[in-house]
Amino acid sequence: MNQGSIPVTILSGNLGAGKTTTLNHLLRESDDRDIAVLVNDMGEINIDAELLRGGTELVADEGVAELSNGCICCELQDDLRTEVTRLAREWEFDTLVVESSGISEPAPIARLFTTESRVAARYDVDTTVTVVSARQFDEFFADGAPVERTETEDGDTRPLSDLVIEQIEFCDVLLLNKCDLVDAGRLDEIEATLRALQPRAELIRTEHGRVSPDRILDRGLFDLGDVSDSAGWKRAMDHAEGHDHDEAHGHDEHDGHETHEATHAHEDHDLPDHRHPQEAYGISSVSYRSIRPLHPARLHDFFESLPNGIVRAKGTFWVAGRDDVKLEYGQAGAAARVEVAGPWIASLPEIDQELYRSNRSATYWDEEWGDRRTQLVFIGSDVDEAAITAALDDCVLTDAEMDEDSDTFDNPFPEDEGELLIVGE
Repeated sequence: MNQGSIPVTILSGNLGAGKTTTLNHLLRESDDRDIAVLVNDMGEINIDAELLRGGTELVADEGVAELSNGCICCELQDDLRTEVTRLAREWEFDTLVVESSGISEPAPIARLFTTESRVAARYDVDTTVTVVSARQFDEFFADGAPVERTETEDGDTRPLSDLVIEQIEFCDVLLLNKCDLVDAGRLDEIEATLRALQPRAELIRTEHGRVSPDRILDRGLFDLGDVSDSAGWKRAMDHAEGHDHDEAHGHDEHDGHETHEATHAHEDHDLPDHRHPQEAYGISSVSYRSIRPLHPARLHDFFESLPNGIVRAKGTFWVAGRDDVKLEYGQAGAAARVEVAGPWIASLPEIDQELYRSNRSATYWDEEWGDRRTQLVFIGSDVDEAAITAALDDCVLTDAEMDEDSDTFDNPFPEDEGELLIVGE
């Protein structure tokens, strides 16, 4: 942390998770701290600010800056920058808490404080906190849960479960709130799933937002690189990437065979007979890789019929007929989407390929296919590794299909940036 800088706690969570209740509790219990609060709510009336104003002397003294009728991580980003700069100039306080709206992504807010700017010179992100409602968890991720959508900053609609997952994956502390409304057995299952989605974060169970201020203020937990790479699917992908599949599975990647591995979503090891929550509740991840292209129609059918129990799936893939663009798959609960994630480096002019690779010494590269390949991770409860890998094996092009013109394949996947395919609904 920069000497003399103001620590910032970013408080995120979906609508109804209990962020404002948690914040009110913090303000009531933080007698020895001077806290400035910036809140925003979607609507012409900032309900969160009104609730805070009624509950704390600090807010009554106008120590709260409010941004109404917008999302502080997107179209009101300039307002956020202005407000935090003004607060530091006009007020003396020990710490700043930014409570984002329920449809805000925490990552852009954190980056505002970590880039070279006047804001970053005065502040340091100390801890990112995501509040998750135990009661609402099944509404987003249980088998058969409907796809609830929310409006994004550009007027489009987005599955709310997708946003909730991103909030969970980008945090230092997870508050599992409203635990009094869910039975103990189900709480254990939810906690195991949360730890699989975000293994790095400290997880705290709360009721009515009651958490000690010392657990989420002035912790010094935030590191942008660590939190950006801490999602369970990224760790599972990295684990599979570093594993010697040729020895473990007897595959030769240069023959185009796929590689895959199932892992329990944890890294630490306690006593030999200790069962981690993920293992006890059947939470696991399956990683799949292939350096041959996948058949578009068969892969689409696979995405459309993912087995029950998968909470999160993520990765990039190479599909026949899209040799120029890398496609990205993301699934959260019942909602899934495919979009273009940029070009394959191997599709660029040779001079650009050499320049890109010279600046990235660790870039994966196959002598025949370049960087084209498939890497997918699936996280969930009672995930059938054999069924998933067998289904994806069936999607890989056969030798005969490799010799066919891939443009003749029925291909539903996007081919240009900005295009979006919704699958599985």
